[in-house]
Amino acid sequence: MKDAIFLSASVPDQKSPSFIREADAIAVASAVRALIFVILGRKKLIWGGHPSITPMIWSVAQMLKTSYEDWVTLYQSTYFEDEFPEQNANFKNVELVDKVVGGRDASLCEMRSRMFRENSFSTAIFIGGMRGTLDEAKLLSELSPETRLYPILSTGGATEEVLEYSNVNDETRLRLETDVDYILLFHDLCNVPFELDRVQAD
Repeated sequence: MKDAIFLSASVPDQKSPSFIREADAIAVASAVRALIFVILGRKKLIWGGHPSITPMIWSVAQMLKTSYEDWVTLYQSTYFEDEFPEQNANFKNVELVDKVVGGRDASLCEMRSRMFRENSFSTAIFIGGMRGTLDEAKLLSELSPETRLYPILSTGGATEEVLEYSNVNDETRLRLETDVDYILLFHDLCNVPFELDRVQAD
């Protein structure tokens, strides 16, 4: 699918105190839920599994009567198999990427490289986040320079630093900083017309 949307999101934890200070956990949750509401059943959504985000996505997927298994793909490194959220089992399209020699960072790089090389993204949305969010922005900008990168600055976290890898103009940057009507914002950023029907489950 050539018009997929990539999501990079997380709620910063105690391992990243600098990002915690910048993050708005309520805004992160609101933005993630709004994105799923806008995208699910309309465009393919792909993300690298994160224990604070996958449960949010599943909760919205349950509310919408869509064949979500056809519209999402979750990538997960087996390095973290002991930490997978239980909601992983609910998604039928889980791409497991074998861990590699080199440990955590090398395994994450392998997963992200495969995720970006196997898919074609029109848009990438960055919500909250920590160091991994910056790693994903940098790698995606290198492997897929035509993808539009949008850090949702109102959610804090690592999004301000993601700006380095995006090429948004001043008008768009202002919206990313101040527009908290996330549903309207994502309809615009992801080019999803309001009249576009959502595919319903059989």
